[in-house]
Amino acid sequence: MEGLFEFLFKYRPVLFQEGEVVLGTSWSTGLLVGAVALAGVVAVVTYAAAGGKARPRERTLLAILRLAVLGVITFALLQPTLVISSVVPQRNFVGVLLDDSRSMNLPGEDGAPRRTWMEETFGPEGSQLVDELSERFALRLFRFSSETSRVEAVGELGFQGTRTDVAGALTRAREELSSVPLSGLVLVSDGAENGAAPLSDAIIPLQAAAVPVYTVGLGAEALAPDIQVSRVEVPGTVLKGTASLVDVVITQRGFGGRTVDLLVEDGPRIVAEETVELGNDGEPIVVRIPLTLEESGARSLRFRVPVAEGEAVPENNARDRLVNVTDRTEKVLYFEGEPRWEMKFLRRAVEDDENLQVVVLQRTAPDKFQRYDVDGPEELRGGFPRTREELFRYRGLILGSVEASYFTRDQLQMISDFVGDRGGGLLLLGGRSAFAEGGYAGTAVEDVLPFYLEEPAPDPRGAFQPLTVSPTPAGLNHPVGQLGGAGWDDLPPLSTLNRVVRLKPGATALLTGSAGDEERIVLAHHRFGRGKALGLPVQDTWLWQMHADVPLEDQRHEILWQQLLRWLVDGVPEPVSLILGRERVEAGESVQITASVADSAYIALNDARVVARVTHPSGAVTEQSLAWSVEEDGEYTGSFVPRESGTYAVAVEATREDGVLGEASTILQVGPSQDEYFDAGRRTPLLRRLAEETGGRFYTPSTVSNLPEDLRFTGAGVTLTEERDLWDMPIVLILVLGLLGTEWGYRRIREMV
Repeated sequence: MEGLFEFLFKYRPVLFQEGEVVLGTSWSTGLLVGAVALAGVVAVVTYAAAGGKARPRERTLLAILRLAVLGVITFALLQPTLVISSVVPQRNFVGVLLDDSRSMNLPGEDGAPRRTWMEETFGPEGSQLVDELSERFALRLFRFSSETSRVEAVGELGFQGTRTDVAGALTRAREELSSVPLSGLVLVSDGAENGAAPLSDAIIPLQAAAVPVYTVGLGAEALAPDIQVSRVEVPGTVLKGTASLVDVVITQRGFGGRTVDLLVEDGPRIVAEETVELGNDGEPIVVRIPLTLEESGARSLRFRVPVAEGEAVPENNARDRLVNVTDRTEKVLYFEGEPRWEMKFLRRAVEDDENLQVVVLQRTAPDKFQRYDVDGPEELRGGFPRTREELFRYRGLILGSVEASYFTRDQLQMISDFVGDRGGGLLLLGGRSAFAEGGYAGTAVEDVLPFYLEEPAPDPRGAFQPLTVSPTPAGLNHPVGQLGGAGWDDLPPLSTLNRVVRLKPGATALLTGSAGDEERIVLAHHRFGRGKALGLPVQDTWLWQMHADVPLEDQRHEILWQQLLRWLVDGVPEPVSLILGRERVEAGESVQITASVADSAYIALNDARVVARVTHPSGAVTEQSLAWSVEEDGEYTGSFVPRESGTYAVAVEATREDGVLGEASTILQVGPSQDEYFDAGRRTPLLRRLAEETGGRFYTPSTVSNLPEDLRFTGAGVTLTEERDLWDMPIVLILVLGLLGTEWGYRRIREMV
C-alpha cells in the first residue's frame, strides 16, 4: 500500500506527515483564481445551454467533471511545494540498542534464530542498512538485557541475558548521548519487556527531549507448537495442612484438544497432579488444582507440564513459586450467647487441628460465662472484650446466637473495626438471636455482613425452615467446598430461623439451600476493608456429624469446619508485616523492603525503630535500619542487593521504648530468571506504542529498509529545510486524463458527440 502511495504522490507517506504543503506560484493568485473561475463559468453556461439529448441531470454531471479538471489544473498551476526538515548529514548521532537477552536465540519469522538477522545486519561485513545509516549519522551501538553498556561491534554480544530491560536501556542511552545532537534511538528487540521499571519512566523523558524511538521487531507474533504455563496464583504464605486451591493458567498453540498432565513438585516429590484437556489454539485455560502442604518452612514449588515432542520453547513449560508454610497456632474467639449443640460439635471438629485454637466464651446466664481453651485465668475474665487491644489479639471472630443489644455501641463498632481496620475474619452463625432476629439491623455489624438482612418473622416459630444444602459453582471451587474427595449430595438437611436471600454487591455465595420454592443463602462471604466477613445463617451443622444417616467414620463435618476456620484466618495481618518488591530476583539486582508497623490496636506508628535482618544462603547475616517512607503512615522502607544465588531469609523487627511491637519474615529466591522464555512471541503492541508515543516508527526486518530515509526526515538534532515540488505528481496527470476521459466517454455513450 505504501508503494502505491509513493507511485501516485511521488513521495512516501512519512514525508507528508512530517512536512507542510505550501503554494509556490509566482503568479498573482487572485488573477489565476479569477481566470479559472471564468473558465468554470463558461463551462457551466455552455453545458446549461446545450440541447439535444442531454437532460438537465446529465448536463450537471458533465459540468462537474469539467470543473474538476479545471480544479486539478489550477492546483498544478499554483505550484504546490512540500516543505520538510531533514537532518544535516554527519552532524547528528543515532543510538542503536541491540537486544542481548536469551530470547534472541528463539526462532524468528524465517525459522532461524532471531540473533541471526541482528548479526547479519550489524556484523563485520555490514549491510546496506548500516551503510545508509552511516552515510548520514554517527552510529553508537549499545547492548542491553538486564543491564546496558556500549559496544563497538555486534560480535561482543553473547545473547545470554536473563532479562530484557527496555526502559533501563532507553534511559541509559539517552543519558549517555545527551551531550551530542541526537536524531533518535533505534531499538532492535522482540519487545519482551520484563525489567523492574515501567516503560513510561523512559518514555516521558524521551518525549520531553524530543528524541524519537524507532523500533525493529524481531520474531514471529506467536511461536508454535508450544505449551506454556502462563501464570500461577498461589498464596505466598499458608498454614501447614491447609487445603488450598491454586489457579494455573495454561496456553498453547499446535496442541489443541490434547490431554496433558499438570504436576506440582516440591523438590523431588510430586505433591499434586491434574489431568488437563487443552482448548483451542491461543485460548488460555484455567486449571484449579487442590494443594495441601504438610511440611513447614520455605517451599519452592514447581508447576510443570511435561515437554511435548517438537515444542518451540520447552523452557516455558514450568513455573516456580515460593510458598512460606507456617506452623503456628491461630487463635479464634467464639462468643456464643446460649448453650447449644453447635458450639459443642464445632469445638470437637477442630480439637485435633494443632494449628487452630478456638477460644470459647459461652454465656450461661446474665453476666455469667463459661470459658474454654483460654491461655490463662485472665483471658476473657470480664466477658466479651471491651478494648481494641483485647479483641485484636485474635485473628478470627465467631458470633453465635447472641443478640445485638448485649453489646455496647462501641463494641459493635469495634467488631466492625476488627474486620475493616485489623483485617481479621468474622463469621456470624444462625440462631434465634442472630442476624435480623437478633436486632442487628441498623448496627455497625450489619454493614460488615455479605448479605442484606430481611425483616424478622413476627412469630419465631414460623421462621423455622429445613434446608437441603448444596454448594454453588463458586463453592465447589473454594477451599471450604473441598470435603476431602467426598460429596455433598447425601448430607442431611439443616434448619434455619434466619431468612437470608439477597447478597450484597461483590459478595459470593458458597452454599445455598432449598426451602420449598425459595432459595436461601447458607454460606456467603465478601471482603470488607482489610479483612473478610462470612455469614452462615443455619443453626445445626452438627447434624452432619450426629444424624442417623451419617456414618460414624464420616469426617465431612470436621473437614468443613477445619477448612472454614483456616480460611477465615488466612491472610490476616499482624501488627508488623513485611513485603518484598519481588519474590525472585537475580544476583546484583536491588530488592525493595517495605514494612508496615502498627501498635496492638492496629494504629499506624511513625516513630518506631525498624531493623531488617537478611540471612544469606551462605549463613552470613546482615542488618540495616529501615526509614519511615513519609508517604504512608506506618510504612518503613529500605533495600539491599543480593550477591549470591540461593534462598534468602528476610526478617524485620519493630520496637519502641516500651518494648517489641512485632516481627515478620519472608523468603527471597535469587537466581537466573526464566522470564525470557514466557510469552516469547514478538510483542508488537509494546514496540508500536513505544515508537508512536515518542514520534518514531515501527519496523520489521522486511520493512526496515525505510529506516534511513525516515530518520532523515523525522529525526531530531541539527536540521535544514528542503522544498520538493508536488505539481508534477503522477496523480495530477492521472486525474486530468481520467476526468477528461470520463467526460468524453459519457458523452460518447449518450451520443452527445
